[in-house]
Amino acid sequence: MSAHKHIVITGATGLIGKALCRRLMARGDTVTVFTRRPDAARAVLPGATQYIAWDAATGGTWESVLETADAVVHLAGASIAGRRWTPAYKHEILESRTVSTHTLVEAMARASRRPSVFVCASGIDYYGPRGDEPVDENAPPGRNFLAQVCVAWEGEASRAADLGVRTVMMRTGIVLDRHEGALARLLLPFQLFVGGPILPGTQWWSWIHLDDEVGLIMRCIDDERASGPFNGVAPEPQRNRDFSATLGRVLGRPSWLPLPGFVLRLLLGEMAPALLIERQRAIPAKAQALGYPFAYPTLEPALRAALARLP
Repeated sequence: MSAHKHIVITGATGLIGKALCRRLMARGDTVTVFTRRPDAARAVLPGATQYIAWDAATGGTWESVLETADAVVHLAGASIAGRRWTPAYKHEILESRTVSTHTLVEAMARASRRPSVFVCASGIDYYGPRGDEPVDENAPPGRNFLAQVCVAWEGEASRAADLGVRTVMMRTGIVLDRHEGALARLLLPFQLFVGGPILPGTQWWSWIHLDDEVGLIMRCIDDERASGPFNGVAPEPQRNRDFSATLGRVLGRPSWLPLPGFVLRLLLGEMAPALLIERQRAIPAKAQALGYPFAYPTLEPALRAALARLP
């Protein structure tokens, strides 16, 4: 067990942020939440040491808190699946990540004492559509919109490394949780007996159980060997048709009704292929090199755990 740390977290009321804060508090760490709405954050996530009003675009009194922090975990950013991708919302997706990261790193540069480690969220979308090609952390970036977002985001984060702060970019895949995220959205069709693969069905889905996503972030906070990009995915990605079949089996429901990609494009626009069809076969090479012990390396036990208390 490492010594207790003071950890600053942005995006603490999101899916990963809430779970991370609870795990850190449970092991005795001091958790400071940077948030636009401190009272709302306190209601959603009670128990943190302090809730600091934070403007992601400008400096302020919050900067002094960084001088007592051992680690900063930056998870804030507009939801990629929050709404249809209009030009304005695509701009918000990009700016909410790059501007906030830039602001944090600039504050670190001004600090008299800097955090030891900076963990910044990113996504396996960094690699763009890759078909059947396995991609580890050394693979080059793609060229589509989300890849460009991740490249710009990581570019801002990497400036912390130039300051001597150990910096990790967590390229997260599909996080399995029954309440939020992709899995939560898939449940209703299956529960109504109309679940099935998203055509073509051969696309790879690189997933990770929420517990392992949080565990890997904590390992990167604690392990001084961890730096640079990490693929936050389980070791065994699945083709969508196999993911759907496994989900149906876990739920005791058939996986029989394919959902055509063109229907998704009509409903969701540009977002649909980027999030559901044009995916990556990502490999967690650096997590495995660190010896991270995945609690859920295979899909069916991960789904059963994620859905264990589903009504």
